[in-house]
This record gives sequence, C-alpha cells and structure tokens, in this order.
Amino acid sequence: MSEPIKKPLSVLQKAVHKQVSIRLKNDHEYKGKMMNIDQYMNVILTNAEEYNNNSLSANYGKLVIRGNNVLFIKIESDL
Repeated sequence: MSEPIKKPLSVLQKAVHKQVSIRLKNDHEYKGKMMNIDQYMNVILTNAEEYNNNSLSANYGKLVIRGNNVLFIKIESDL
C-alpha cells in the first residue's frame, strides 16, 4: 500500500514554528524559526542567523526571504 502524495508546500506550511535551514541560490544559508510561508515560498524567520561557508556571519531578529532566491528548505529535527 502506497503513502498518500505529499505536496511540498503543504509540508512546509505544517512546519511553521519549527527550526529550519534555508539555502539560497547564492550559497548563503539562514537558520531560524519559520514563522510564516506563503504560496510563493516567501519565508519569515525569527531569531535568524546567517552563515557563509558554514561559519556564523550575522544575527537578525526577524528576516524575510523572497521565495525566488530559495534553493532548498530543510526542516530541522526536534532531537
């Protein structure tokens, strides 16, 4: 028996208020708590941290990331 098909946007919308890592097309990476995501994959992060080459380069309180810059979004496990 196969599992029902999961739409990526539905999975991301269920991950609101969870920790995520977002990699942009320019190889910058942001980590923080995803507060909202819309149909265009525009994301609002709180407690956001910016990483360049795996090293912390900046801290932001709240950050808006435009969806067309996103390469991928990884939902962090609750371990």
